[in-house]
Amino acid sequence: MLVNILLWALFGLIAGAVAKFIMPGKDPGGWIITSLIGIAGAVLGGYLCSQLFNLDINAGFNLTSFAVAVGGALIVLVLYRILVGRAATR
Repeated sequence: MLVNILLWALFGLIAGAVAKFIMPGKDPGGWIITSLIGIAGAVLGGYLCSQLFNLDINAGFNLTSFAVAVGGALIVLVLYRILVGRAATR
């Protein structure tokens, strides 16, 4: 169980880096925030996929689970930029 969590966290780190590559921009926080966004995105993407499309992405690391993780990381990155942008304008 702990090994799976660590592997998914590593997978999320990679997904966060890919999401940042797809959506470049100057974000506060650097690589730590990018890593956390990737991990949160992998979790969010996996949850949404399992709920909306009834896909089992826990079957292993494959192209589908990677796409789901990157998609989730992109969603979290957009939300992060919206929230940080609002906070910076106040």
